[in-house]
Amino acid sequence: MANERSATTFDPTSVPVKDASTVMLVRDSARGVEVFLLQRVVGMDFAGGMTVFPGGGVDRSDSEASVRWTGRDVDWWAQRFDVTTARAQALVLAAVRETFEECGVLLAGPDPESVLADTASHAQDRRQLEARELSFGDFLTREKLVLRADLLRPWARWITPLGERRRYDTHFFVAAAPDGQDADGETSEAEHVLWQTPAESLEHWRSGRSVLLPPTWAQLTELSKYATVAEILAAEPEIPTILPVMSRTDAGIHIAFDGDEGYYEGGGPHPWANRSDI
Repeated sequence: MANERSATTFDPTSVPVKDASTVMLVRDSARGVEVFLLQRVVGMDFAGGMTVFPGGGVDRSDSEASVRWTGRDVDWWAQRFDVTTARAQALVLAAVRETFEECGVLLAGPDPESVLADTASHAQDRRQLEARELSFGDFLTREKLVLRADLLRPWARWITPLGERRRYDTHFFVAAAPDGQDADGETSEAEHVLWQTPAESLEHWRSGRSVLLPPTWAQLTELSKYATVAEILAAEPEIPTILPVMSRTDAGIHIAFDGDEGYYEGGGPHPWANRSDI
């Protein structure tokens, strides 16, 4: 196609880095902590076919919205993620919005102590949010809902390496799945969804049945260390900004990051195995 950039003309430094939020929904089960995962539709521009947590890019409306909010103030979030207060608000709103869009779980309620018991009645709103026909701030205001930032915890921050054609500064959150709300796969971006323990998900990857990007692998590896959701929510992890480095080797493309030995020695498939476009 005429608008495609070839490997020889592509300038990696021209790719903007966009803010994004990702939420790891967790719940206790008889098998241990489970996390909600989606397998993205094959052919999507970013992470097509890969297994991921709910999440996506920040919208301009996320930073412009004026909403009722409970939990730590925006300054606290800005300090934890080392961003401005405007970016911190946008990241938190995007985290709640994307979770609602992608799996129907809404971290908001009619007052600061509750969440909606069932989000099925807002199915049309969810579709409009995903289609960008409705802003999340307008939705919360119209429905008189309080955004429950107190249910989220900051977890990690990864930036897509230089060399990719889409780049994100992704901020990872963790949240307990609210009682009464069912996570689903009613989104155009997912082939299917499932709940797995982190250990099960990593084994699924090692057996070649899924593809995990390094940030997803790293978060699953970290979550596997916790026995309960309460332990996860009580944790206060360091949040360094992780920027992997893309390079070409004799074996093809390689993505280097601290602790990558476990990723490359784990036996699972790597997204860059068959690529040569740098």
